[in-house]
Amino acid sequence: MKSELANKFQDPSRGVYFIGTTPPKSTLEEEQLHEVSQKLLNRLDNIEVDGLIVYDIQDETSRIDKPRPFPFMETHDPRAWSKRLYQASNKPVITYKSVSSRTPEAFSGWLSEAWEDFGIRDLVLVGSPSSDGDIKLPLPHAYETLKASSHPFNLGGVTIAERHAKKGDEHLRLMKKSDSGCEFFISQAVYNHQATADLVSRYARACKDKGEAPKRIILTFTPCGSAKTLEFMEWLGISVPDATKHRILDSETPLNESIKICRNALEQIIDVALPLGIPLGLNIESLTNRKEEIDASIQLYKLLKATLDLKLAEQGIK
Repeated sequence: MKSELANKFQDPSRGVYFIGTTPPKSTLEEEQLHEVSQKLLNRLDNIEVDGLIVYDIQDETSRIDKPRPFPFMETHDPRAWSKRLYQASNKPVITYKSVSSRTPEAFSGWLSEAWEDFGIRDLVLVGSPSSDGDIKLPLPHAYETLKASSHPFNLGGVTIAERHAKKGDEHLRLMKKSDSGCEFFISQAVYNHQATADLVSRYARACKDKGEAPKRIILTFTPCGSAKTLEFMEWLGISVPDATKHRILDSETPLNESIKICRNALEQIIDVALPLGIPLGLNIESLTNRKEEIDASIQLYKLLKATLDLKLAEQGIK
């Protein structure tokens, strides 16, 4: 039986809309966990969302030589956080899982627990942040382990336009991930709309050549209100062109400027993606726990959802 989200994803004429969040740090006790989840859900009261996305945060220091702008902290199990949010909101939750540190056997056990004990139905698998280090389970092998599982997860994959800008082969990765069972893709945060538009265009062409319908691409956007947030974005591998960087940092209201930039980026991508038949969705996150940026992410969500809904409605009456 398909998950609720899998059914929604089938309709290319509608957008799908998510708020992305990270599990709280592992030192928080039950009372604090309840408080954090309620704060998050209160923010969702005024907006219509199709679901939430819960990330599996990794240290990632092997990926880059620069020090992490914000210290890495162990978090609660993403599965437990997803279950809590689902029970409190009754909204579907897509749960990320970083697979490289487990053996195939351990990962197989993790999948069974995720389905049976935590009620996880929608899943995104993430490979190692770098090719260095001890990779016990490469991503292609994780997909094989998942295929052998008896549980019919609605599976998604990550897509990184920055990788396409460097290597020119991200569209081929998407095709391979589709062959491995991925039914949708979630992008890294977009600040370089041209890189994303180029990827989307190549992916649509590859699908057409193969006679396949493109899978849905859920575009991630995040507000940026300070030089520190910008530094963290770049540390994460998000491409921010110089002109965009200066627009944000030189503005009297950096957060508002970043929201305008995100809206413009979405409009540029929509103009490429929709005529090519690529179903879109949105995922809005705040990369920091600064109240201004969290509030701005809700503002950004409302604006971008309205933008995509309008474009889809216009497309429907052409």
